[in-house]
Amino acid sequence: MRVGTFVLAAQFPGQGHGEALHRAIRSAEAAERAGLDAVWLAEHHFVPYGVCPSAVTLAGLLLGRTERIGVGTAVSVLPTAHPVALGEQAALLHLASGGRFTLGVGRGGPWVDLEVFGAGLPAFEEGFPESLDLLLRWLREPAVGADGPRYAFREVPVVPRPDELDAPDTGPPVVVACTSPATVRLAAERGLPMLLGMHSDDAEKAAMVALWRSTARAAGHPSETVATAAHVSAGVAQIADTAADAAEILLKAMPGWLQRGLGAHRTVDGSVRTMRDPHAYTELLCALHPVGPPRLCADRLAATAAATGITRFALLVEGSGDLAATLENVARLGGDVLPELA
Repeated sequence: MRVGTFVLAAQFPGQGHGEALHRAIRSAEAAERAGLDAVWLAEHHFVPYGVCPSAVTLAGLLLGRTERIGVGTAVSVLPTAHPVALGEQAALLHLASGGRFTLGVGRGGPWVDLEVFGAGLPAFEEGFPESLDLLLRWLREPAVGADGPRYAFREVPVVPRPDELDAPDTGPPVVVACTSPATVRLAAERGLPMLLGMHSDDAEKAAMVALWRSTARAAGHPSETVATAAHVSAGVAQIADTAADAAEILLKAMPGWLQRGLGAHRTVDGSVRTMRDPHAYTELLCALHPVGPPRLCADRLAATAAATGITRFALLVEGSGDLAATLENVARLGGDVLPELA
């Protein structure tokens, strides 16, 4: 079982951007001290749901401040980034950190980001496969050119080459955020592990893993690749002496953040998206994920692993919105829950 944290740099009501980022950085440093496996960094634009606009930039900072823990993006949004630029950054972080970086990528949403960065709605609706394939070529080949509908350029050398670590390596691991069957198939055809969202329950995640496996086998990937794919399950973790105490912490803080954060999203075409009820969504997350005393938290992680086959977790630990409470939560996740799993 590999347990890590999921860092949004969430801006709770009454907080500034710097406070949210400071809490994110401190919690990542605490995750290494607590013996956790990885820190996964989210990326958002123009909304207080998360105030980190560049997961790879924050990853570089955290890789420089830590020595052991893995750092990944969850995710870098491909439609608003040039795949070559993102590939260069990933290779740089991979080599400079000695292989501690994982690149998570995703399609993102139909948000106004697409207008601001000049990508347009087609980049979200149709362009993700082209961007993903170009990115993968950049991470795996010595020289790359492109002749696609969105990206076309002469062949250029890949510098730095991400496969130049002393140990045999093929560059940074890549995972794909999947929320639809189409994206599951896209990842499976390329043999890329999935990052599954915290809104999905174990049955939904198990179905997505089953679809991924059947698609990967049909695409000709070796049985070992299919069986050992390192999928990641996102969730929420809040450790307290009782389940009621843990839920109370989240129910006091998260609905206010969700109300502002989710409500601030604007679609690029002006269409209306129905927002989840913040209180009901928080209750759902408390029911699905490790929220409660250490033994209950360990049992919920083990149950998810048994139901889905996923043994890597990225858990949101900042749901209280408070720095001291977040650091205590991280410490208890490492000090109290991990021994129960062992």
